[in-house]
Amino acid sequence: MDRRERDSAGRPRNARPRDGLGRPLARGMAGVPRAPEGLVRTPADTVDEAQRLFDAGLPFHAHEVLEDAWKSAPEAERPLWQGLAQLAVGFTHLRRGNRVGAGSLLVRGRDRIRPYAADPPHDLDIAGLLAWVEGVRGALEDALMSDADLSGPRLRR
Repeated sequence: MDRRERDSAGRPRNARPRDGLGRPLARGMAGVPRAPEGLVRTPADTVDEAQRLFDAGLPFHAHEVLEDAWKSAPEAERPLWQGLAQLAVGFTHLRRGNRVGAGSLLVRGRDRIRPYAADPPHDLDIAGLLAWVEGVRGALEDALMSDADLSGPRLRR
């Protein structure tokens, strides 16, 4: 008998509650509501929602919103949305205290969004995001960043 939790479409899903950084909590605990998955939003709505989640201290949830955009974007924009989602996951790892994983994901995200710097689509501040990544990476390398210094990225100017 298959005892795996499944969503309404039959896909395996872990129904355990999660904290604000996406970490599973014990069953029965109150968690943070998860972002709905599989929504197709306009690019502007995606950026607005992801920024709202970053500002609320929910980078894991911002990642889920950006991942939906990556999966539904035109082929030419998929690396952009994938890179933005990787920045969100990198920031999630940073907030969780996983500085090595954060650094790796921030670099991968940076490398994916960099080609869009010359002509940023959707009013994205690619130059600002690239500067943010380098600032965070520099602080990580210098061990100067404390958890109190963590501020999320700004997606628009």
